[in-house]
Amino acid sequence: MSRSRRVIPNAMPHLAGNEWKYLKECLDTNWVSAVGPFVERFEREVAAWVGVPHAVATVNGTAALHVALLAAGVKPGDEVLLPSFTFIATANAVAYCGAHPVFLDSEEVSWGLDPARAADFLSRECEVTRGAVINRKTGRVIRALLPVHLYGHPCDLDPVLELGRRYPLAIVEDSAEALGATYKGRRVGADGLCGCLSFNGNKIITTGSGGMVLSRDEALARRVRQLTTQARGDALEFVHEEVGFNYRLSNLHAALGVAQLEQLEAFVEDKRRTAAFYQSALAGVEGLRSFVEAPWGRSTYWMSSVLIDPRRRPDIRGLIRDLNADGIQARPLWRPLHLQPAFRDCQRGPVEVAERLYARGLSLPCSVGITDGERRAVVEALLARLT
Repeated sequence: MSRSRRVIPNAMPHLAGNEWKYLKECLDTNWVSAVGPFVERFEREVAAWVGVPHAVATVNGTAALHVALLAAGVKPGDEVLLPSFTFIATANAVAYCGAHPVFLDSEEVSWGLDPARAADFLSRECEVTRGAVINRKTGRVIRALLPVHLYGHPCDLDPVLELGRRYPLAIVEDSAEALGATYKGRRVGADGLCGCLSFNGNKIITTGSGGMVLSRDEALARRVRQLTTQARGDALEFVHEEVGFNYRLSNLHAALGVAQLEQLEAFVEDKRRTAAFYQSALAGVEGLRSFVEAPWGRSTYWMSSVLIDPRRRPDIRGLIRDLNADGIQARPLWRPLHLQPAFRDCQRGPVEVAERLYARGLSLPCSVGITDGERRAVVEALLARLT
């Protein structure tokens, strides 16, 4: 019998705490649906950890973004500014509102939205009329600015928040990939009008599938909760004065989340050790550069990523396929949204950095619990495929 091939996954969930205990409690007490004590506990504990008074759990991170944008005032026909270099769910949530995404570039350090490009677009391409930002090219209202904290690293947030003070724009933080990261000592997801989290299976903590909206604004949180519960308007009768959504998280999922949250700080440290290992092992390799955190940020390194000079290996997709053939589950960086067929007709500014990152980057295996031996195997396979 042949030996099974070694596979080092890209990012696996790590279930090593009270997950079984809390799930059994749900089953023993028959609290398994979208109401139950673990839902309230999960909301309360995540809110406290991030440092906001309000949190509403949702069925996934995309749902969180959708209702957050609606609660922030995004209407059909509006526009939302966001980086092109992010996962497509960010733009999908805008489209769910009947609104139009406008794509801007990223900056080189954090790979997040470039605040200077956003400021330039607003000053050159827009005007403020009757208390609203109007896109001169389309005539539409730009209602919100949607920065993304990418791959576990905070974007340069303060200049973005300043744009929200200078212009009548709602700042909605897409923090789906960055729970546990800090910006200038502040935990991400708490500074805009609201922030959104994801607890997908490969995120730093998981509920299997889940998300959350965080806010300091009580009225916004109340509106989000109403929208996620079918917009039911009466405690007794089934009265619905508008279309709502069935976006509630189940007690079972929340129980898993509570157990995972108890381990979050340990998970962050494990992710950071993996990133440090790769950075040290790959330092000085010609034509290769590891992503490292900005001086103003502390990354969770949800993904440990590298950039390859095309002169060293011009076919990055071929390199990723080769690594996967070796059992090393590398993955490409996000395909910029302006290159997605679903959004090819949307307006965009210059996006050179986003295209360059996409063309040159890949993410290496970085599961919580990855061993030193597995890290070494990843490095050895990468270097072998670069020669």
